[in-house]
Amino acid sequence: MAYKNILSASSANITTITINRPSKLNALNQATIAELHKAFKKADNDKKTKVIIITGSGEKAFVAGADIGEFADYSVVQGEKLAAEGQAKLFDFVAHLSTPVIAAINGFALGGGLELAMAAHFRIASDNAKMGLPEVSLGVIPGYGGTQRLPQLVGKGRAMELIMTAGMIDANQALQYGLVNHVTTTEELLPLAEKLASKISKNSTMAIAAAIEAVNAGFEAGENGFEAEITQFGKCFGTADFQEGTQAFLQKRKANFPGK
Repeated sequence: MAYKNILSASSANITTITINRPSKLNALNQATIAELHKAFKKADNDKKTKVIIITGSGEKAFVAGADIGEFADYSVVQGEKLAAEGQAKLFDFVAHLSTPVIAAINGFALGGGLELAMAAHFRIASDNAKMGLPEVSLGVIPGYGGTQRLPQLVGKGRAMELIMTAGMIDANQALQYGLVNHVTTTEELLPLAEKLASKISKNSTMAIAAAIEAVNAGFEAGENGFEAEITQFGKCFGTADFQEGTQAFLQKRKANFPGK
């Protein structure tokens, strides 16, 4: 599939999606969001893809924010629709994929860029990364899940401070806050993402999908995470992966999971 704003490449059970608008610091416009939706959906449906990595082209930015010019003259109704459609098409969509998603944050991850990274299942960052939600400096608030996911990751107080000051934190502070799992050099960012993806890909895709659903349930209104865990745990017993995993353990060999 040909894309104008992103790149997508697959190798060794890993699909790497790269936002490719370097002249705009990889800012998210509606066309890019639509292409990202298609690329994530295609990768999630590809049985050969066991992990997805999302990153930005160049060293300056993962995603430097949304394309402000697209919505500067929107009405209240248009603004609400923008947030609802964006969350459904990309941010919530990514968060609930059955295929694990790693965000490799290179450079600036601001506004919608940080919201996209937070929608991934976990994040790593280069040591030149800067992260923040500066929307209040434009007279608006984060609209792609930022007010919900940032407190979940760093706590309410820190999230409130970051949002209200419209400030940025560097990679090491993000690591201290728990916003990212690892910090490395720019050169080692993708190799580290691929190393982590390789470790993940050796495990049961069925069990990982079940774990994603159970973990997400604990953060959703009206859901009981413990009940979701019990349900997903039980479902695992009906999979071929469970049969292979337990037999491999008993036979003292490495499991070869069929992914079903």
